Amino acid sequence: MAMDVIDYKLYGEDMQFVEIELDPNEAAIGEAGAMMFMEDGIVMDTIFGDGSQANKGFWGSLAGAGKRLVTGESLFTTVFANQGMGKKKVAFAAPYPGTIVPVHLPDVGGTLICQKDSFLCAAKGVAIGIAFQKRLGVGLFGGEGFIMQRLDGDGLAFIHAGGTLYERTLAPGETLRVDTGCIVAMQPSVNFDIQYVGKLKSALFSGEGLFYAVLQGPGRIWLQSLPLSRMANRIVMAAPAMGGRSRDEGSLLGGVGGGLVGGGLLGGLLGSDE
Repeated sequence: MAMDVIDYKLYGEDMQFVEIELDPNEAAIGEAGAMMFMEDGIVMDTIFGDGSQANKGFWGSLAGAGKRLVTGESLFTTVFANQGMGKKKVAFAAPYPGTIVPVHLPDVGGTLICQKDSFLCAAKGVAIGIAFQKRLGVGLFGGEGFIMQRLDGDGLAFIHAGGTLYERTLAPGETLRVDTGCIVAMQPSVNFDIQYVGKLKSALFSGEGLFYAVLQGPGRIWLQSLPLSRMANRIVMAAPAMGGRSRDEGSLLGGVGGGLVGGGLLGGLLGSDE
């Protein structure tokens, strides 16, 4: 299936969104819940899989949907098609602070391997499949699991990296050790393996975990400074309901003030007209 050629514009710095301009009869696919706005004339439809197998009938569409289900995503993909007159725009927003990365798939050999939570949207016709990690250690201890997403095609795909994006091209044989959660995407030519940190004391007390990923070139890699799992853990740790400490608990007044507010005394005094 031929890819739709789309124009786009990125907005924002820390909380970005991408605005895609579609010509009549062009379409884009988006991850569930990613749509921010769409202009009149854009029609939203939900289809099996990613739409790349539509010309292969029901069984082709079912196979595409099954691949998404294996990666933990929905069986369905949302398609935004311009059925109006003239150019129309649709926008997709990043799910948390970070950077949206446009990747022209022909520039990376037509295929990109990415973690399943990083895909945001793409030109219709980009196939969203699965990429099994060949090594058992990667599947058991890789953090992102045995299965990652595989994007194939000759169009544009947009992925999201949490925090600050770091892009690097590894030379043949060059290696880089990375926290497993910081991997966003890579070319298929990059070798992905898992390695034990080596020292029990470091594994137990460094806070970095028991394993890290080893990426070996050649190929391009995209890393993120703030994985969603890391941000979520910090939020949970800081939540008072989960045993965390509030911002003012370090001072005596903070503790007293919190008690007064919690008991309703301070609120009552401030709300009194006398």
